[in-house]
Amino acid sequence: MKLGFVTAICEEMTFEEVVDFASENNLECLEVACWPQGRANRRYAGVSHIDVVNLTQDKARKINAYCREKKVEMSSLAYYPNILDSDLEKRKKNISHLYKLIEASAILEINMVTTFIGRDPKKTVSENLELVKEVWPPIVKYAEDKGVKIAIENCPMLFTEDEWPGGQNLMTTPANWRKVFDIIDSPCFGINYDPSHFVWQQADYIKPIYEFKDKIFHVHYKDIKIFKDRLQDVGIMATPLEYMSPKLPGLGDVDWGKYVSALTDIRYDGYTCIEVEDRAFESGMEDVKKALKLSAHYLRNFVI
Repeated sequence: MKLGFVTAICEEMTFEEVVDFASENNLECLEVACWPQGRANRRYAGVSHIDVVNLTQDKARKINAYCREKKVEMSSLAYYPNILDSDLEKRKKNISHLYKLIEASAILEINMVTTFIGRDPKKTVSENLELVKEVWPPIVKYAEDKGVKIAIENCPMLFTEDEWPGGQNLMTTPANWRKVFDIIDSPCFGINYDPSHFVWQQADYIKPIYEFKDKIFHVHYKDIKIFKDRLQDVGIMATPLEYMSPKLPGLGDVDWGKYVSALTDIRYDGYTCIEVEDRAFESGMEDVKKALKLSAHYLRNFVI
Protein backbone atom coordinates (compact mmCIF):
# COMPACT_ATOMS: atom_id res chain seq x y z
CA MET A 1 0.00 0.00 0.00
CA LYS A 2 1.13 3.54 -0.77
CA LEU A 3 0.47 6.30 1.79
CA GLY A 4 -0.44 9.86 0.81
CA PHE A 5 -3.13 12.48 1.35
CA VAL A 6 -6.08 14.32 -0.18
CA THR A 7 -4.95 17.75 -1.38
CA ALA A 8 -8.25 19.54 -0.67
CA ILE A 9 -6.91 20.66 2.72
CA CYS A 10 -3.99 22.49 1.01
CA GLU A 11 -6.00 25.31 -0.52
CA GLU A 12 -3.25 27.90 -0.09
CA MET A 13 -0.57 25.76 -1.77
CA THR A 14 0.14 25.33 -5.47
CA PHE A 15 0.26 21.88 -7.02
CA GLU A 16 4.05 21.97 -7.04
CA GLU A 17 4.15 22.99 -3.37
CA VAL A 18 1.85 20.12 -2.46
CA VAL A 19 4.05 17.65 -4.36
CA ASP A 20 7.15 19.09 -2.67
CA PHE A 21 5.59 18.71 0.77
CA ALA A 22 4.64 15.09 0.04
CA SER A 23 8.12 14.31 -1.23
CA GLU A 24 9.87 15.96 1.72
CA ASN A 25 7.77 13.92 4.15
CA ASN A 26 8.15 10.56 2.41
CA LEU A 27 4.53 10.44 1.31
CA GLU A 28 4.08 8.49 -1.87
CA CYS A 29 0.81 9.64 -3.41
CA LEU A 30 -1.74 12.44 -3.73
CA GLU A 31 -5.47 12.40 -4.32
CA VAL A 32 -5.56 15.64 -6.28
CA ALA A 33 -8.53 17.99 -5.76
CA CYS A 34 -9.83 19.19 -9.14
CA TRP A 35 -12.95 21.24 -8.56
CA PRO A 36 -14.02 23.85 -11.11
CA GLN A 37 -11.95 27.01 -10.86
CA GLY A 38 -13.31 29.27 -8.12
CA ARG A 39 -14.53 28.53 -4.61
CA ALA A 40 -17.56 26.52 -3.56
CA ASN A 41 -19.59 27.18 -0.44
CA ARG A 42 -18.97 23.80 1.18
CA ARG A 43 -15.92 23.24 3.39
CA TYR A 44 -13.07 21.46 1.58
CA ALA A 45 -14.76 22.07 -1.77
CA GLY A 46 -13.70 24.43 -4.52
CA VAL A 47 -10.00 23.55 -4.29
CA SER A 48 -8.38 22.91 -7.66
CA HIS A 49 -4.75 21.85 -7.89
CA ILE A 50 -5.03 20.83 -11.55
CA ASP A 51 -7.17 22.76 -14.03
CA VAL A 52 -8.70 19.80 -15.85
CA VAL A 53 -10.75 21.99 -18.20
CA ASN A 54 -7.67 23.51 -19.80
CA LEU A 55 -5.37 20.51 -19.49
CA THR A 56 -3.30 19.77 -22.60
CA GLN A 57 -0.95 16.92 -23.46
CA ASP A 58 2.00 19.26 -22.96
CA LYS A 59 0.77 20.38 -19.52
CA ALA A 60 0.16 16.75 -18.59
CA ARG A 61 3.72 15.79 -19.54
CA LYS A 62 5.10 18.58 -17.35
CA ILE A 63 2.89 17.57 -14.41
CA ASN A 64 3.93 13.93 -14.70
CA ALA A 65 7.59 14.86 -15.09
CA TYR A 66 7.46 16.94 -11.90
CA CYS A 67 5.82 14.09 -9.98
CA ARG A 68 8.39 11.58 -11.25
CA GLU A 69 11.23 13.91 -10.25
CA LYS A 70 9.81 14.14 -6.71
CA LYS A 71 8.83 10.43 -6.60
CA VAL A 72 5.20 11.23 -5.81
CA GLU A 73 2.35 9.49 -7.64
CA MET A 74 -1.18 10.78 -8.21
CA SER A 75 -3.66 8.25 -6.87
CA SER A 76 -6.69 9.90 -8.45
CA LEU A 77 -8.31 13.13 -9.51
CA ALA A 78 -10.91 14.12 -6.91
CA TYR A 79 -14.22 15.94 -7.29
CA TYR A 80 -17.09 15.44 -4.82
CA PRO A 81 -20.28 17.22 -5.95
CA ASN A 82 -23.89 16.03 -5.95
CA ILE A 83 -24.20 14.34 -9.34
CA LEU A 84 -27.92 13.69 -8.69
CA ASP A 85 -28.72 17.24 -7.57
CA SER A 86 -32.44 18.04 -7.75
CA ASP A 87 -31.52 21.33 -9.44
CA LEU A 88 -31.15 20.10 -13.03
CA GLU A 89 -28.89 22.97 -14.05
CA LYS A 90 -26.50 22.22 -11.17
CA ARG A 91 -26.66 18.53 -12.00
CA LYS A 92 -25.74 19.23 -15.61
CA LYS A 93 -22.74 21.35 -14.59
CA ASN A 94 -21.57 18.74 -12.06
CA ILE A 95 -21.77 15.95 -14.63
CA SER A 96 -20.00 18.05 -17.24
CA HIS A 97 -17.07 18.67 -14.91
CA LEU A 98 -16.92 15.00 -13.93
CA TYR A 99 -16.45 14.16 -17.62
CA LYS A 100 -13.53 16.59 -17.67
CA LEU A 101 -11.94 14.75 -14.74
CA ILE A 102 -12.32 11.43 -16.53
CA GLU A 103 -10.67 12.87 -19.65
CA ALA A 104 -7.86 14.44 -17.62
CA SER A 105 -7.28 11.27 -15.60
CA ALA A 106 -6.77 9.38 -18.85
CA ILE A 107 -4.44 12.04 -20.30
CA LEU A 108 -2.36 12.03 -17.10
CA GLU A 109 -2.38 8.20 -17.09
CA ILE A 110 -3.73 8.16 -13.54
CA ASN A 111 -6.85 6.29 -14.66
CA MET A 112 -8.76 6.91 -11.44
CA VAL A 113 -11.42 9.44 -10.41
CA THR A 114 -12.80 9.70 -6.86
CA THR A 115 -16.23 11.22 -6.34
CA PHE A 116 -19.77 10.79 -4.96
CA ILE A 117 -22.66 9.10 -6.75
CA GLY A 118 -24.97 11.85 -5.44
CA ARG A 119 -28.49 11.83 -4.09
CA ASP A 120 -31.66 13.92 -4.06
CA PRO A 121 -32.06 14.39 -0.27
CA LYS A 122 -35.83 14.69 -0.52
CA LYS A 123 -36.31 11.39 -2.37
CA THR A 124 -36.32 7.84 -1.02
CA VAL A 125 -33.58 5.30 -1.70
CA SER A 126 -35.80 3.60 -4.30
CA GLU A 127 -36.47 6.89 -6.08
CA ASN A 128 -32.77 7.72 -6.08
CA LEU A 129 -31.93 4.31 -7.54
CA GLU A 130 -34.13 5.26 -10.48
CA LEU A 131 -32.06 8.44 -10.85
CA VAL A 132 -28.90 6.31 -10.82
CA LYS A 133 -30.31 4.23 -13.68
CA GLU A 134 -31.00 7.43 -15.62
CA VAL A 135 -27.82 9.40 -14.95
CA TRP A 136 -24.89 7.07 -14.32
CA PRO A 137 -24.69 4.42 -17.10
CA PRO A 138 -23.41 6.86 -19.78
CA ILE A 139 -20.85 8.30 -17.34
CA VAL A 140 -19.52 4.84 -16.51
CA LYS A 141 -19.50 3.85 -20.20
CA TYR A 142 -17.41 6.94 -20.97
CA ALA A 143 -15.00 6.02 -18.16
CA GLU A 144 -14.75 2.46 -19.49
CA ASP A 145 -13.94 3.75 -22.96
CA LYS A 146 -11.19 5.94 -21.48
CA GLY A 147 -9.81 3.16 -19.26
CA VAL A 148 -10.60 5.14 -16.10
CA LYS A 149 -11.95 3.72 -12.84
CA ILE A 150 -14.52 5.63 -10.78
CA ALA A 151 -14.28 5.16 -6.99
CA ILE A 152 -17.32 6.35 -5.01
CA GLU A 153 -16.69 7.45 -1.43
CA ASN A 154 -19.18 6.19 1.17
CA CYS A 155 -19.70 9.58 2.88
CA PRO A 156 -23.45 10.23 3.36
CA MET A 157 -22.99 14.01 3.00
CA LEU A 158 -25.57 14.34 5.74
CA PHE A 159 -24.08 16.75 8.22
CA THR A 160 -26.15 19.94 8.20
CA GLU A 161 -29.80 20.91 7.97
CA ASP A 162 -29.63 21.81 4.26
CA GLU A 163 -28.66 18.19 3.50
CA TRP A 164 -31.51 16.74 5.54
CA PRO A 165 -33.11 14.21 5.55
CA GLY A 166 -31.39 11.93 3.03
CA GLY A 167 -27.98 13.47 2.47
CA GLN A 168 -26.31 14.03 -0.88
CA ASN A 169 -24.70 10.65 -1.53
CA LEU A 170 -26.56 7.36 -1.96
CA MET A 171 -23.67 4.89 -1.64
CA THR A 172 -23.37 5.01 2.15
CA THR A 173 -23.98 1.43 3.32
CA PRO A 174 -23.36 -2.14 2.11
CA ALA A 175 -27.10 -2.50 1.46
CA ASN A 176 -27.06 0.47 -0.90
CA TRP A 177 -23.77 -0.64 -2.48
CA ARG A 178 -25.37 -3.94 -3.50
CA LYS A 179 -28.36 -2.16 -5.04
CA VAL A 180 -26.18 0.25 -7.01
CA PHE A 181 -23.78 -2.48 -8.18
CA ASP A 182 -26.80 -4.42 -9.45
CA ILE A 183 -27.57 -1.41 -11.65
CA ILE A 184 -23.98 -0.59 -12.63
CA ASP A 185 -22.09 -3.83 -13.14
CA SER A 186 -18.76 -2.53 -14.39
CA PRO A 187 -15.13 -3.33 -13.60
CA CYS A 188 -14.53 0.44 -13.75
CA PHE A 189 -17.04 1.33 -11.01
CA GLY A 190 -16.18 0.77 -7.35
CA ILE A 191 -15.57 2.21 -3.88
CA ASN A 192 -13.33 4.78 -2.21
CA TYR A 193 -13.48 3.24 1.28
CA ASP A 194 -13.59 5.51 4.33
CA PRO A 195 -14.19 3.74 7.67
CA SER A 196 -15.09 6.89 9.59
CA HIS A 197 -18.49 7.24 7.93
CA PHE A 198 -19.54 3.82 9.19
CA VAL A 199 -18.55 4.73 12.76
CA TRP A 200 -21.09 7.51 13.18
CA GLN A 201 -23.73 5.44 11.36
CA GLN A 202 -23.05 2.78 14.05
CA ALA A 203 -22.24 0.23 11.36
CA ASP A 204 -19.44 -2.35 11.08
CA TYR A 205 -16.54 -0.85 9.12
CA ILE A 206 -14.51 -4.08 8.92
CA LYS A 207 -16.93 -6.71 7.57
CA PRO A 208 -17.73 -4.90 4.26
CA ILE A 209 -14.02 -4.91 3.36
CA TYR A 210 -14.20 -8.66 2.84
CA GLU A 211 -17.50 -8.72 0.94
CA PHE A 212 -16.53 -5.87 -1.40
CA LYS A 213 -12.82 -6.62 -1.70
CA ASP A 214 -12.93 -6.61 -5.50
CA LYS A 215 -14.67 -3.23 -5.55
CA ILE A 216 -12.29 -1.30 -3.27
CA PHE A 217 -10.31 0.89 -5.69
CA HIS A 218 -9.06 3.57 -3.28
CA VAL A 219 -8.87 4.09 0.51
CA HIS A 220 -9.22 7.06 2.86
CA TYR A 221 -7.74 7.47 6.34
CA LYS A 222 -9.99 9.75 8.38
CA ASP A 223 -11.17 9.27 11.94
CA ILE A 224 -14.41 10.14 13.73
CA LYS A 225 -14.99 10.86 17.40
CA ILE A 226 -18.45 10.15 18.78
CA PHE A 227 -19.48 12.30 21.75
CA LYS A 228 -21.67 9.78 23.54
CA ASP A 229 -23.14 12.28 26.00
CA ARG A 230 -24.34 14.44 23.09
CA LEU A 231 -25.66 11.40 21.22
CA GLN A 232 -27.66 10.39 24.29
CA ASP A 233 -29.07 13.92 24.41
CA VAL A 234 -30.00 14.48 20.74
CA GLY A 235 -30.39 10.90 19.45
CA ILE A 236 -29.48 9.41 16.06
CA MET A 237 -32.11 11.49 14.23
CA ALA A 238 -30.16 14.69 14.88
CA THR A 239 -27.82 16.14 12.28
CA PRO A 240 -24.58 14.14 12.81
CA LEU A 241 -22.33 17.09 13.63
CA GLU A 242 -24.40 17.53 16.79
CA TYR A 243 -22.85 14.36 18.23
CA MET A 244 -19.63 13.63 16.33
CA SER A 245 -16.56 15.31 14.87
CA PRO A 246 -13.99 14.31 12.21
CA LYS A 247 -10.52 13.78 13.68
CA LEU A 248 -7.02 12.88 12.56
CA PRO A 249 -6.31 9.14 12.34
CA GLY A 250 -5.66 7.84 15.84
CA LEU A 251 -7.58 10.62 17.59
CA GLY A 252 -11.06 9.13 17.14
CA ASP A 253 -12.91 5.83 17.40
CA VAL A 254 -11.60 3.87 14.40
CA ASP A 255 -9.40 0.88 15.31
CA TRP A 256 -6.72 1.43 12.69
CA GLY A 257 -4.87 -1.79 13.44
CA LYS A 258 -7.99 -3.84 12.67
CA TYR A 259 -8.79 -1.72 9.62
CA VAL A 260 -5.37 -2.03 7.98
CA SER A 261 -5.22 -5.69 9.00
CA ALA A 262 -8.42 -6.31 7.03
CA LEU A 263 -6.97 -4.48 4.02
CA THR A 264 -3.91 -6.71 4.15
CA ASP A 265 -6.18 -9.77 4.45
CA ILE A 266 -7.74 -8.95 1.08
CA ARG A 267 -4.29 -8.18 -0.38
CA TYR A 268 -5.15 -4.55 -1.03
CA ASP A 269 -1.99 -2.93 -2.39
CA GLY A 270 -3.33 0.30 -3.84
CA TYR A 271 -3.39 3.92 -2.75
CA THR A 272 -4.36 5.01 0.77
CA CYS A 273 -4.85 8.73 1.46
CA ILE A 274 -5.08 10.74 4.66
CA GLU A 275 -8.09 13.06 4.65
CA VAL A 276 -7.78 15.94 7.11
CA GLU A 277 -11.07 17.50 8.26
CA ASP A 278 -10.16 18.05 11.91
CA ARG A 279 -11.22 21.52 13.10
CA ALA A 280 -8.49 21.42 15.75
CA PHE A 281 -5.95 21.80 12.93
CA GLU A 282 -7.39 24.63 10.85
CA SER A 283 -5.71 27.81 12.07
CA GLY A 284 -3.51 28.02 8.97
CA MET A 285 -1.28 26.07 6.60
CA GLU A 286 1.29 25.32 9.29
CA ASP A 287 -1.48 23.65 11.29
CA VAL A 288 -2.52 21.68 8.20
CA LYS A 289 1.05 20.54 7.59
CA LYS A 290 1.33 19.50 11.24
CA ALA A 291 -1.90 17.51 10.88
CA LEU A 292 -0.58 15.66 7.84
CA LYS A 293 2.76 14.93 9.51
CA LEU A 294 1.08 13.67 12.69
CA SER A 295 -1.31 11.49 10.68
CA ALA A 296 1.48 10.03 8.57
CA HIS A 297 3.65 9.37 11.61
CA TYR A 298 0.79 7.48 13.29
CA LEU A 299 -0.21 5.49 10.21
CA ARG A 300 3.37 4.40 9.56
CA ASN A 301 2.74 1.97 12.46
CA PHE A 302 0.57 0.07 9.99
CA VAL A 303 1.51 1.16 6.44
CA ILE A 304 5.16 0.90 5.48
